[in-house]
Amino acid sequence: MLSADIVPYILDSAPDAMLVVDSAGTIVFANRQVSALFGYSQAEVLGSSIDRLLPEQLRAAHVGHRQRYVEHARVRPMGIGLDLSARRRDGSEFPVEISLSPIEGSNGLLVAAAIRDVTERRHVQEELRRAREAADAANQAKSRFLATASHDLRQPLQTLALLNGAMRRSTLDPSLSEALAQQETAIGAMARLLNALLDISKLESGAIRPSVTDFTVATIFAEMRAEFAQLAAQKGLELKVEICRDSVQSDPSLVSQVLRNLLSNAIKYTREGWVQLRCLHEARCVRLEVLDTGVGISASDMPHIFEEFYQIGIPANASRDGYGLGLAIVRRIVELLGASLDVRSEPGKGSAFSVALPVGTDRTVQPAARERETPGAVPAAQERPARRLLLVEDDPAVRSATQMLLRVAGYSTTAVASRSEALEEVARNPALDMIIADYHLAPGETGRQVIEAVRSSLGRPVKAVLVSGDTSSAVQGVQMDAQLRIASKPINADELLALLEELARS
Repeated sequence: MLSADIVPYILDSAPDAMLVVDSAGTIVFANRQVSALFGYSQAEVLGSSIDRLLPEQLRAAHVGHRQRYVEHARVRPMGIGLDLSARRRDGSEFPVEISLSPIEGSNGLLVAAAIRDVTERRHVQEELRRAREAADAANQAKSRFLATASHDLRQPLQTLALLNGAMRRSTLDPSLSEALAQQETAIGAMARLLNALLDISKLESGAIRPSVTDFTVATIFAEMRAEFAQLAAQKGLELKVEICRDSVQSDPSLVSQVLRNLLSNAIKYTREGWVQLRCLHEARCVRLEVLDTGVGISASDMPHIFEEFYQIGIPANASRDGYGLGLAIVRRIVELLGASLDVRSEPGKGSAFSVALPVGTDRTVQPAARERETPGAVPAAQERPARRLLLVEDDPAVRSATQMLLRVAGYSTTAVASRSEALEEVARNPALDMIIADYHLAPGETGRQVIEAVRSSLGRPVKAVLVSGDTSSAVQGVQMDAQLRIASKPINADELLALLEELARS
């Protein structure tokens, strides 16, 4: 057991400034660190009031704090949740942390105070706070830029795609038709690269936030069958889509994007045989799996397949069929969803990519009422009566190109740029079959608002297509109905006309 006369020597060796005060606030002990921290000699501190070490503005309140501590003395930090300061001999103030411990002495209660200068820690915390605010501001600026770029970069591509479609339908010159077909291929390649680069950038910046809900797998499987059946058939492949009635809990839009990229990759790397989309039932999850009979992945390639711009068996300077971004996007989305991704592959025999999603909790979720039909050839204008269509687009180039395409396709089209112009038009001529509206309109209007205003004015649910170059959560959260379709820019002429025909038949 230590003798009492050794205790002061131990306290003198402590790394923190140590004080012992009586119930009246008089300092009865101070170790050497007190002098180093406050600038007073031990002789100057002993016998003086603890208040001399406090900033002047805190001294009056400290009397009451000290008395309350004496009444309920226990080991605890001082000023929990408060920023504490102390005062040096030269009048300078600095942030501190203080721990209090009661000591039962022969002449009454004493309080031991361990005082630590936290100036450096506060400095580091402040630097971290500033860095965090700067990072948040940078992310917000990047998100705003991406939202603008997503719209503005897609606008000229949308114009090119629609003009190309209008010209292909207007010319009878075989050589010009061939040139336009090559132009369409180039526009499609530009659109795919732009979409992939914007997707990667949005995922990196945190601009994409999952919107988790319960949904049936059958709904997404039906979309994938409709989207990829023709592509697979063109390569002589069989596309197998399994019936899956399970409900899962995730973001349906992001899950669709994952499956879309996996199916696109599977078809690309499969020369013959089949590509399959199926679901596997596990204890706490549903595993969505894409299998193929393709070229497979070697052990040396496997560690790199999720890297940006990496393509199996293609040198960096070679001509590319794609950009090596699909699987990089898949990995980032799966991480964002908190899901798990598994890959199995054997060179020459094929690959299997699977994503495990939590089982849905809402048992009332129903599958889609019907599957979307695979877009096919658009009937010629003379095969059906002209339909009257209202086009709402504030970009003059896109508006002109869309109107030209619709006119060539046999639609009677009126083009306006805003909600007020749309309402004026339907007031003059309420005989309207369909609306095509851009999502972002100036100033601050949305196509969804225009569609609702026109429907309200006419008193009926006019069929509508909402076209957007923005893939943000705002667009993903648009309230859908049976008479509304959403299309992403750039949409080519065939896709837009097929969507209008599918909507007209619904």
